[in-house]
Amino acid sequence: MDSARITRRSGARLWLAGFWLALVFIAAVAAPLLAPQDPLAQDLLYERLPPFWMNGSESGYPLGTDSLGRDLLSRLIYGARIAVLVAFTAALSACVLGSALGLIAGYYGGWADRIISRIVDIWMAFPPVLFAILLVAVLGTGLHSVIIAIAVIDWTRFCRVVRAETMVQARMDYIENARIAGFGRWRIMLSEVLPNVLPPIVALLSLEMGIAVIVEAILSFVNLSISTDDPTWGGIIAEGRLSIHQAWWILVFPLVTLFLTVLSFSQFGEGLKSRFDPVLR
Repeated sequence: MDSARITRRSGARLWLAGFWLALVFIAAVAAPLLAPQDPLAQDLLYERLPPFWMNGSESGYPLGTDSLGRDLLSRLIYGARIAVLVAFTAALSACVLGSALGLIAGYYGGWADRIISRIVDIWMAFPPVLFAILLVAVLGTGLHSVIIAIAVIDWTRFCRVVRAETMVQARMDYIENARIAGFGRWRIMLSEVLPNVLPPIVALLSLEMGIAVIVEAILSFVNLSISTDDPTWGGIIAEGRLSIHQAWWILVFPLVTLFLTVLSFSQFGEGLKSRFDPVLR
């Protein structure tokens, strides 16, 4: 009974998170078709219009406008493009680099493990957000700098998890059978060990996507992300903070969108892990 209840909750969590992430992905891909207005168009006659259910709202601006008269819904939709791009590219880059080093450290051990582990310890000694700000300041503002900074900082998460899982798998009987069968080390790592460490990698990748979205929002909040006037969730939050007493919706809607997106990435990863991990099943 308890197992069935846990399975149902995990399935519901997976579907709800997947549904929200699908909406965000669709908004990012089809932003020009879904946005009701130009996200950069300014009209001071329509500044700080309230959402559609409040008095003083205008048709064509469902979630209201900001202090420059720009449509808030359109800016949130276009901001999803930046969030999705950063989430996939930065998290995937960190995943590939960290997982490769983790496999090498966990399977080979010895001097390879000691060198990689020391690098990870040194890397993780720096506060991640401050390290990201420092890297972006050195590389220059821009989306490519944000992606590089996130990948350079967060590969250590994957490295430590994959290293630990690989060390466990390397002691299994099927690894010894593969050696007896004449498999080389690289073939064993890629065809035997890697498939068995994929569930935690997938869960961590989904979580890292949420972290990447948060880091990009923080950098946008302090004006260290994209240098143009393109809408980002962090930039909208920064503007809404200045207008919280006159127009609360400018701050609340991007905050809710950011929170739901990060939470969905986390829950989606946990749902996939519990669904496909043979031990948990």
